[in-house]
Amino acid sequence: MYPTVEDVLALPELRRGRPVVVAGSAGLDHRVRWVHVAEVADIAGLLHGGELVLTTGIALPADDAGLARYIEELAQVGVAGLVVELVRRWPAELPPALVAAAQRHGLPLVALGEETRFVSVTEAIVSVITSAQVRELRATEQVHEIFTALTLSGAGPAEILREVARLSGLPVLLESLDHHLLAYDAAGGDPAQLLATWENGPTPQTGYDEAAGWLITMVGARGDNWGRLLLRCTEPPSHQHSVVAERAASALALNRLLAKDDESLERQSHRALLIDLLTPGSPIADAATRAAALGVRLGDRRLVGVSVRPRTTISATPAPALATQEVLRELSEVTASAARRAGIPALVGVVDDTSVRALLTLPMVGEVDPTLHRFAESLHRTVAATPWALPVVIALGTTVTAVPEAARSLAEAAHVAEAALRSGGARVFHRLADVRLRGLMHLMHADQRVRAFVERELSALFAHDRFHNTRLVDTLRDYCQHGGNKSAAAGAAHLSRTAFYQQLARIEQILGISLDDAESMLSLHVALLAHDASL
Repeated sequence: MYPTVEDVLALPELRRGRPVVVAGSAGLDHRVRWVHVAEVADIAGLLHGGELVLTTGIALPADDAGLARYIEELAQVGVAGLVVELVRRWPAELPPALVAAAQRHGLPLVALGEETRFVSVTEAIVSVITSAQVRELRATEQVHEIFTALTLSGAGPAEILREVARLSGLPVLLESLDHHLLAYDAAGGDPAQLLATWENGPTPQTGYDEAAGWLITMVGARGDNWGRLLLRCTEPPSHQHSVVAERAASALALNRLLAKDDESLERQSHRALLIDLLTPGSPIADAATRAAALGVRLGDRRLVGVSVRPRTTISATPAPALATQEVLRELSEVTASAARRAGIPALVGVVDDTSVRALLTLPMVGEVDPTLHRFAESLHRTVAATPWALPVVIALGTTVTAVPEAARSLAEAAHVAEAALRSGGARVFHRLADVRLRGLMHLMHADQRVRAFVERELSALFAHDRFHNTRLVDTLRDYCQHGGNKSAAAGAAHLSRTAFYQQLARIEQILGISLDDAESMLSLHVALLAHDASL
C-alpha cells in the first residue's frame, strides 16, 4: 500500500528540512503514489493524481488569484500534497492566499524552513513507494497462487470462502442474485450477527457499498453472472482485499463450471429445457419435441411442476453452505430416480442455487394423488438414506394440460416451497391449498402496500419488544396460531395461563385493540404471516 503524506513527512530526508503543515492537515492520510519536483505554475495538466509536488516557489504567480488558481488546479487532478521550501521565494512564511486556498481544498501544504536537497527527498520517497509496490505485487502473486491451487484441487465454495476469510480477516458470504444465501464464513465472528446484517440487504451495486459496509463482487463466467461475493468491510477495503475478492470470485465461477460438467448428460439436457420453460419470452414451440427426444412426452399429458428444497436452518455453528451445488446435483438424481420408481416420466434438473425443479407428466385419465404420493414418499425415503440426509420440502404446482402453462406450475411450486419452508409443517408434499393464507402472503410480501399494512399493525409491538427486551410478538403469534384459544396458546408458549393472560392484556394496551374482536385478531394474524414471509 502506498505511503501517506504523513508517512512521507516522517522520513529523515524531509525531517532535516523542518517541515511544518500550514494547511490541509485533514488530508495527511492521502496516499502518495509518486513524487514530482516542479517549479512552473501550469504543472497540473502533466500530473495524474496521487503525486507529492516539491517546489521552491520561484516560478509561482505573484498575485493572490494566480496562487489560488494554482492550488485549485492541483486539487482538481488529485495531487496528494504540496511541499514548499521557504528559502528562495518566501524566506519567512507562505503567502496567505496560498495557505487559504490549500485549506479550502483540503490539500496538505507543507513549508520547509531549511534548504532541502530535493534529490535526496525524491530518492527516499521513491524507495518507499517502490518497496510498497513490491510488497503489494508479492502479496497479489501469493493470492493468485493460493486460489490457483484451490481451483486445481477442486475446492468447493466452503473451502474457497474459508481461504477468503483467512487472507482478509473479514467475514464473507456467497449469495445468489435473488438474495438467497449459498455459503458463508464468519471469520471467527458471530455467524448469527453476520447473517442478521446480511439479511438487511446490501445494495445490488458492485464495488464497495460504504453505507452498508460490504465489498461486493459479481460471480459468474461467460457473461452469465449467477451470484455475488460479499466481504463485510466497515471501512473502505484495501487493494489486497479487492484482489482477494476478485480472485475468489473467479475460483467460485470456475468451480461452478466444473460442477456443472460433473452432471450427467441427461441432467444437463433436462436443466436446459427447464430453464427455457421458465424464462419469460423464451421460444417454447419446440419444447415438446425436445422433451420427446429426451424420452419425456409433454403432449396429451397432465403436467405438474415440482420444487424440491433442502429444509435447512441457520444455527450459531458455522456451516459451509445452505444448499451447495453438490447437494443439489445429488438431489436432482434422487428426484429423477424417485420419479422413475413411481412410473412418472419427468424433466428434472437444478435451475437455481436453492432447489431442484421437476416437471412431472401424468396420463390424462386416472387419479393423480396416489401417484404423486408414491413419488413423494419414495423421494423422502431415498433422501434420508443419502450421506447428507437433509430433510426436504416437496412442493407441487397446479396441474395443467398445456405446455405453455408448465412455467406457471413450476413457478407456483417454487412459491409453495418457499412458504412451506417457513410453515414448519411435515406434509409428504405441499400445494397452494396447504400453505393457504401463508402462501398468499409469501406471494405478496414484497408489495409496498402489504409492508405498510404490517407496519401499521405491528410496529408498536415490535418497538416495545426491542426497547423492553420482551417477546410479546411471539405471544401474539402463539395466540393467533391457536385460533384465539388462550389455554392452548399458553401451553404452546410454556407459560402459566395467568402469565399468558397478562401478556395478552399488555398487547391489547400497546396496540389499542381487543383480541376478543374477531376482525382485530384476523388482521393481526395476517400481518404476522406477511411479516414472517418477508424474513
